[in-house]
Amino acid sequence: MIKISSVIITHNEETNIERCLLSLLPVSDEIIVVDSGSTDKTVAIAESLNAKVFFHVFTGFGDQKAFAVAKASNDWILSVDADEVLTPELQQSILHMKEDPKHNGYTINILTNYCGKWIRHCGWYPKHKLRLLNRNKGYINHNPVHEGFAMNDENEPLCNLHGDLLHYSYNTISDHSRKIQLYSELAARNSASKGKTVSLLKIIIWPRWVFVYHYIIRMGFLDGYWGYVLCKNISYESFIKYTKTRLYSKAANVMPAT
Repeated sequence: MIKISSVIITHNEETNIERCLLSLLPVSDEIIVVDSGSTDKTVAIAESLNAKVFFHVFTGFGDQKAFAVAKASNDWILSVDADEVLTPELQQSILHMKEDPKHNGYTINILTNYCGKWIRHCGWYPKHKLRLLNRNKGYINHNPVHEGFAMNDENEPLCNLHGDLLHYSYNTISDHSRKIQLYSELAARNSASKGKTVSLLKIIIWPRWVFVYHYIIRMGFLDGYWGYVLCKNISYESFIKYTKTRLYSKAANVMPAT
């Protein structure tokens, strides 16, 4: 039977971390928590549940998660966020896999709770993400935002596990607004640092297309009121990200040489 190290990055997650860790205990042989300076009870709660806690200055989500993976003792890594919870069905699926893994990487369905509504459309479900792998056969990228696992061989066959990973993402619209600002800031600065820019035409057209894609094509309208609100915010996130990218790229181009 293989052993699994579960890895989590945290910052002020006292309202989420206990629920997350309790769902991980049945399937994990080790739990690694990398904290970036929480001022609440996150670290104390994690330590009380026997997680191994490390501190690392936040420089981006990818760097944080890569640091956590490097601290793991086992080759098999399960990556979760502090606001995610394994369902009993997913736990059983992982336990079954541990007995005799047939693949080197496994995807998991993410089911998101948005302001109290489980979102089953909008392109958000089913949303298979690679979250469990043998790190000898894959890696985690260092993207500052939207980090994730990838296999060394992009043609490596993957298996999707039964059950869901419940994502308690946004309790309020304000929560979503704060994350939109954070994610767009990190993504825009990263793009500008690579010399990328965005045309005015894309800023005008692309957010509108994003809304149509998620609300109409991916049937976000079936999620009712909150489906509409979510799709509008997804559209807004693309608008603010590209607007910031254009701003920062232009600022970089006019900076005097040193």
